[in-house]
Amino acid sequence: MPLSSESSRVPVVIVGAGPTGVTAAILLAQYGIKSLVLDRWDDVYPQPRAVHLDDEVYRILDRLGLAESFAAISRPARGLQLLDKHLNVLAEFQRDSAPGRQGFPQANMFDQPELESLLRAQMKRHAAVTFRGNVEVTSVSPDESGPARVLFTDKDTGTEHAVRADFVLGCDGANSLVRSDIGAHMDDLRFEQRWLVIDVDTDADLGQWEGVHQVCDSTRAATYMRIGPTRYRWEFRLLDEESAADFDAIERVMPLITPWVADTPIDRLDLIRVTEYTFRAQLASRWRRGNVFILGDAAHLTPPFIGQGMGAGVRDAMNLTWKISGVLAGTLSPTVLDTYEQERKRHVRALIRLTLAIGWTMTAGGDIGDLIRRAVVPRLHLLPGLRTRVVDSRTPPLRRSALVVKTPAFRPLAGTLSPNAVVGPNVRLNDVTSNRFALVSKALLDSREREMLERRGAVVVHADSGSELAEWLDRGHATAAIIRPDMTVMRAGRSVATLCRRVPVFTPPPPPPTSTADSPESKRVADA
Repeated sequence: MPLSSESSRVPVVIVGAGPTGVTAAILLAQYGIKSLVLDRWDDVYPQPRAVHLDDEVYRILDRLGLAESFAAISRPARGLQLLDKHLNVLAEFQRDSAPGRQGFPQANMFDQPELESLLRAQMKRHAAVTFRGNVEVTSVSPDESGPARVLFTDKDTGTEHAVRADFVLGCDGANSLVRSDIGAHMDDLRFEQRWLVIDVDTDADLGQWEGVHQVCDSTRAATYMRIGPTRYRWEFRLLDEESAADFDAIERVMPLITPWVADTPIDRLDLIRVTEYTFRAQLASRWRRGNVFILGDAAHLTPPFIGQGMGAGVRDAMNLTWKISGVLAGTLSPTVLDTYEQERKRHVRALIRLTLAIGWTMTAGGDIGDLIRRAVVPRLHLLPGLRTRVVDSRTPPLRRSALVVKTPAFRPLAGTLSPNAVVGPNVRLNDVTSNRFALVSKALLDSREREMLERRGAVVVHADSGSELAEWLDRGHATAAIIRPDMTVMRAGRSVATLCRRVPVFTPPPPPPTSTADSPESKRVADA
């Protein structure tokens, strides 16, 4: 996709090549949509940041063709221990590492640079994606009735380029230029804490419980987790007078991490990084102007207490890209783009509220709060269903929109994520829906109904009696459900004929390029 100082035009410009932007580029490429990805850096940012994603986000990685590759660089988290400030266990919530309803472990630890390398490599396999690194985006000018104009400068040559785009996706992080250029600002949700983040590499066996350790202490709240075979992370709440500069060598962090490293010789502990983060809870006032959208940290900041920050951005990309694809193909009305902010903003807000509740529960209240935690937390297991809820990775359903129809009788299903159920030998629902609308039905469709859905670009999945999909429909008191390309239930009901008529016309994605057919995931689907 050659560019010059003359104004060029592309379907989509993506500003930012972090996990959110690259996910969006791959998803668009799967629909055959060309995109130009612009980033300040040529390569992946080398320092670890996010370390956790759940099975819902893992399922999106599967849609990108990266499930098996990600499995090779990640490890399932075994659960959660809540500790007092003396590191006595107050409560333990173990998590099964076997695949759950999404087909993958519910909690997964990883090193972000490794994940981003996988994402970049997959992006480069798609001819529809053009990547330009080492550039500075200087201006994004939305147009309510036409393409937006993006200006960027090559940092090596100083040459300024202009490009016009039918859509611009601002995935450019917390200090987003795109957010500023659409006239949005961050609304503060009244949470701000300074934390020290420590990453250590060691081949020593620390002998710790293989889950997340959460120290519930109003003075020095802390988190410990094993990220990989030799990688470990600690997070400690900083005191007012402290900064990261106070902990710039392994000898200076030892007083904090000694309870976990025990007798490990200090020369076997390689300090990878020490940095200070200010954890904030914020939501952008608006997520769109014309055909310019913001995603990920540009649109929301979530404290890390439930590990949903990076995952929320990946969900943004999954929600928006198929809608853009349908609009560009002319099979979906441009009004469907209104549902992006309607659905995602409320979902993120719900997760932030949950995060804040957990954060305050772990860190608030001073000495009195610590006393209450020591008295209450060990008895949490007595509350019916709480143990299951603590380790349940399911996120809230999407609220009502033009693409989430919640009729009174079938409200429990609409807006939820469909299970990635096994539907054949080594085949799950993800494999057969393949970025299209799907009708999952316990009842057999007649030839006329099947032809109608085929003309609309949808796929039919029969839920055999006693199968996981049939039991899922039964729990929702439904005979069938319409599944959107982002795996969300659009609507459910008992009348298959009515639901067939409600499936939108949607252009199915083209066959994947030959360059991606060599991936393990592609071979698995082809063999099935």
